[in-house]
Amino acid sequence: MNKSELIDAVAGKTDLSKAAAGRAVEAMLETITDSVAKGESVAVLGFGTFEARARAARNGKNPKTGEAIKIAATTAPAFKAGKAFKDKVAAGAKKKGGKKK
Repeated sequence: MNKSELIDAVAGKTDLSKAAAGRAVEAMLETITDSVAKGESVAVLGFGTFEARARAARNGKNPKTGEAIKIAATTAPAFKAGKAFKDKVAAGAKKKGGKKK
């Protein structure tokens, strides 16, 4: 599902027009992005938590040359699925006979 399909699904499950659903989806995504960028975590009960995670500096290897390189420390966005979300995905996988590859 892409963003356009998500907007269509939200519009279909609510009494919102596609334009209003689009604004709602955009506002939600922008709010989550802005909050995580500020270092805050956003927890949606039953869905999951969005947060920024620090990655330490580390040594790596250039796959082309095999040369050792230093990889700088960085902060990256992360998502941890909530229990209800995990349970629903697991139940869906069981119905289909396993994981999708």
